Amino acid sequence: MRHRRLAVLALCALVFALSACGGGRVKKQINPPRASIQQLTVLPNGQWRVLLRLQNFSSVPSKFTSVSGNLKFDGMPAGGFVASPNISVGPESADTVETMVSPSLEAKTAVASMLSASQSIRYEIEGQIATDQRNAPYDFKYESSLNPAPGLPGVLR
Repeated sequence: MRHRRLAVLALCALVFALSACGGGRVKKQINPPRASIQQLTVLPNGQWRVLLRLQNFSSVPSKFTSVSGNLKFDGMPAGGFVASPNISVGPESADTVETMVSPSLEAKTAVASMLSASQSIRYEIEGQIATDQRNAPYDFKYESSLNPAPGLPGVLR
């Protein structure tokens, strides 16, 4: 009888321990998103086709409704952009959206110079991203560099 009681208590303790382990959920964590340039293509008409990378750092999916910003290349203002992607990006994931930029003469010259010399160029992107995660858009700022894409004239990545 005593062994039976110990076995029942041990079984209850095991069930309790397992239920404590299996019931946990991933905590919903909302973090500010970010945009960066994945690719810039210089078009024959002088415009730039910019492929923006939209990054969701949250633990839940996020719908990106708009992104706007200004670009600088080598510290010089290059131009602005606005896009309305209306795409859903999974948790801790990214997707891309295309936008057009009419670059300033200074930025156009700097990028053309770097492309012809096959050198990298520093850029800065600053703006706002609106998502369905909150009512106000997020401010963002990102700095990095782009390199000429081998075999693709006029393309920086």
